[in-house]
Amino acid sequence: MSQTKVEDKRHLRSMVTRQKLLQAAKEVFLQEGFQKATISQMIKKANIGYGTAYVHFEGKEDLLIVLMEDVMGRFYEIAEISFLPNSKKKAEEIINKQAHSFLLLAEAERDMMQIFEQAIGVSSLVSEKWKAIREKFIQRISEDVAYAQQNGLARAELNHEIVARGWFFTNEMYLWEIIRNEHHGSVAEIAKTITAVYVTGLYL
Repeated sequence: MSQTKVEDKRHLRSMVTRQKLLQAAKEVFLQEGFQKATISQMIKKANIGYGTAYVHFEGKEDLLIVLMEDVMGRFYEIAEISFLPNSKKKAEEIINKQAHSFLLLAEAERDMMQIFEQAIGVSSLVSEKWKAIREKFIQRISEDVAYAQQNGLARAELNHEIVARGWFFTNEMYLWEIIRNEHHGSVAEIAKTITAVYVTGLYL
């Protein structure tokens, strides 16, 4: 067998092992919560060797961060929706759709998001990762605000980065309320209301 084929097989086996471990980690986190979950439980559930597991991940925080990146990647796809409005009305439609989709996804991912919230509160590694994820969203929103300003749709005197932070933090606050089941009103109503307030303040 050629060296390339041997390496390909090894790489495939490595990817399968990694996926098994991530799936086991997800199940253990959901069952035990972040603090009680241990990497030993995950390794046992995945039915792989300790040495093999530590080749892929240093500990449970590493595993959770990969799971967090995966879930938040789906949220980020919403932020990436093409934003090229030619009117205030069109901008409001796109922004409302984004806010609604974002909060609906929070509802759909409630169980894992609850684990992320626990981890953010106790792990500096996970907390730093959340901050990095947050900045990525803010940067993307900032680009959309700048586009609206450059095209004469939004108030040019406002700092687009500060506006973006305010809009993300509003969404984030409602995201956690939904995850904790503490929200008042439906997701559609929340999205429509916060969008109307945001657009009214920013757009001309």
